Amino acid sequence: MKTQTVMPVQGARQALRRCALIAMAVALATLAGCAVPLDARRDAEYQSRASVMDRPVVRPVRSISSFSESLLCMDHMLRAAELPTTLIASKQLPDYSGKVPAATKEMIITSLSQMSRLSNAFRYVDYEVDIARQDTVQNLTTILLNNNQMQLQRPALYVSGAVAFVDQGVISNNLGLGTAASRLDTGYSRSRNATIIALEMHLGDFRTRTLIPGMDSANEVIVGGAGEGLDLAGRIGSYGVKFNVGRDYALGTGGALRTLVDLAMIELVGKWARVPYWQCLMLDQTNPNFQRQMQDWFEASGAQGQLRLVQSSLVHQGYLPPETQPLPINHPQLRDALSRFQADAGIVVTGVPDFPTYERALRNFVALNEDGSLQRIGWTSTGAITTAHSDTATPLANWPAPRPWMIDMQIENPQPATERAPFQQGEQVFLSATVSRASHLYCFFADAKGVVMRLLPNGMQTQTLVSANQAVRIPDWMSPNPGFILDAGNPGVESVMCVATAEDARPKLGGDLQEPALAPLKPSRTLDEIRQRFVAALGADRVVSQIMQWTVVPRRSQATSAAR
Repeated sequence: MKTQTVMPVQGARQALRRCALIAMAVALATLAGCAVPLDARRDAEYQSRASVMDRPVVRPVRSISSFSESLLCMDHMLRAAELPTTLIASKQLPDYSGKVPAATKEMIITSLSQMSRLSNAFRYVDYEVDIARQDTVQNLTTILLNNNQMQLQRPALYVSGAVAFVDQGVISNNLGLGTAASRLDTGYSRSRNATIIALEMHLGDFRTRTLIPGMDSANEVIVGGAGEGLDLAGRIGSYGVKFNVGRDYALGTGGALRTLVDLAMIELVGKWARVPYWQCLMLDQTNPNFQRQMQDWFEASGAQGQLRLVQSSLVHQGYLPPETQPLPINHPQLRDALSRFQADAGIVVTGVPDFPTYERALRNFVALNEDGSLQRIGWTSTGAITTAHSDTATPLANWPAPRPWMIDMQIENPQPATERAPFQQGEQVFLSATVSRASHLYCFFADAKGVVMRLLPNGMQTQTLVSANQAVRIPDWMSPNPGFILDAGNPGVESVMCVATAEDARPKLGGDLQEPALAPLKPSRTLDEIRQRFVAALGADRVVSQIMQWTVVPRRSQATSAAR
């Protein structure tokens, strides 16, 4: 019995010795090989994959915050208020704590831009002198200003502020416990913490360099982190095994600061413009858990459920015809509709129903219930939804009414349209037109004598397809080389009609409407006749239009001379 116990131990020792000898031989061979340089040509096939492996494996997404939808709401509100365009600038917003290294000024510019896509409410004056970093734009600006070859416009407003403070670890909790035995050790740990970031911003009058009383914003946001881990260690004879697993999360300071900046700009702009900005802050999409809840629903829907939900939303919003049958994910019609919707929604255009598309397509079908939690409206996690091809009994009335397809035209001259005086002969007229969803846009001008010409498209603006939520300027006064200038002509009533179509109408229109832009149509046509031509070519349900009119009077000097 004693011999039987000893022999296996001796065999194990001999096996260990053999393994040790083999390892030493391999090590000696490796050391000997180090004396010979490696041949780079042997790695050519391996290295050839580097350019492919260097690419990211996840599609880029648009940077958003809890108030991204509120910025769009403010844009519509400012356009409805018909505010004139205001020049604005911003100071650098420092972070004296050094804990939030972020480009706050650039976030301000983005917020102002998103509130001006439709309304043209703000134009940012980009002029800054940095002695330490001389870039190309700064150097050229200095040269042109010194030679009187550049005109720098003075802003009316400017934004000032700073990251007021960063209190790290305001609350912190740590827990750890473990056990120890002769053969097994265990351990468990957990930690939680919270940090407060505060941002203060103000609006100032640039002419006097004074901060406007009441135009301030001071908000805080909490970012936190947590982690937990499990350790296991065991021994078998003289050998040990150790196992460790953990999971952690940390909320980023960059995204938190963007949320603070968006909120501050909504407050400052709303107070200055005297509009009910708080209505845009009450949207359900501002709920901090909105994105996380949508992500949970997205994952629970599965690939087929996601496709059905997004396609049903596209049908409901008019991007696909009502009679559209369920389409496969790579169908050209579906990819085209997805691309147009993504462009209108301001997200990265991919043509596939990814999560950003899912969230934008269904965000208006989510609301807060009585207990304050988010709930679906008219759809389920499996893609069950009430459409013409749905087999569920969910009432279609529960779905929010889609925004009607329409054109919104406005006169952009500084004086509000509700108080507009007639234009004098020779005075420039500035218009803008927006469409509620991606459309092909055509605009025609009729003077006081009834002569009609096409303004858009023209030789400088050849594309007809425009995205929703983007103001088309008529003429494009932001372009250094606009295609035309619109001046008030003979006394009387002048008009501009814009027509939006679901498809490119030019191939289906007659030759008389193919005349070059900015030239009188031959034979002469009225605006109503032109609209009827579009309807006859495409159908009444695929055409919308709007007419903007204004009155032209003689110049004051001419009127005075005539009176004498």
